[in-house]
Amino acid sequence: MPDHDPRGYRPGVGVLVLNRAGLVWVGQRAGAPTEAEGPGQWWQMPQGGIDEDEDPARAALRELEEETGIGKDSVRILAETSGWLSYDLPWELRDRAWGGRFRGQRQKWFAMRFLGSDEEIEVTPPGGLEPEFIAWRWVPMSDLPALIAPFKREVYAAVVAEFAPFARPIANA
Repeated sequence: MPDHDPRGYRPGVGVLVLNRAGLVWVGQRAGAPTEAEGPGQWWQMPQGGIDEDEDPARAALRELEEETGIGKDSVRILAETSGWLSYDLPWELRDRAWGGRFRGQRQKWFAMRFLGSDEEIEVTPPGGLEPEFIAWRWVPMSDLPALIAPFKREVYAAVVAEFAPFARPIANA
C-alpha cells in the first residue's frame, strides 16, 4: 500500500559502536508512549538529529557523547554508510513524534571503534536532562535487528550488512 504522507524525513545520524571484542553497544530506551519508537522496551544504537548546517560525522560524535558519555577521543570512525537510510514511523506515531513535522527519519550511519574503557560510559546525562537510555550492554552485531522497534529493522539490517566486516575482535591498542 503506497504511503501518501507529504511530510519529509528528519535528517539524522546513527552510530554503530564496536568494542575491542567486536561487540556492538546498545542502549535500552525508556518505554515512553510519546517517543518516536512508541511504547515498549526497545534496545537501539545511539542516534539523533543533525543540527542545521552540521556535518553528519560531527553530529554522530555529538550524539554519541550526549547519549552514552563516550567522547570523541575514545572512538575512531571506521566507516560511514554509502548512502542515506530511511524509515517511516507507523501512522499512529507520526503526529506525536518530533512535533508531527516528519513522516520518519533519513539517516547517515557511522561505524566507530570504541577504544576507551566501559567505566566512561554513562547513560544518565549531566544537568538533570532526560536520559535517552535506562540501561546498556554489548551484543553481537547479528542480534541488532531483533532488538529494535519493528519499523526500524530494515534500516538495522542494512547497517549490519554494510558494517559486518568490522565486527571482529582487535588486539588491545
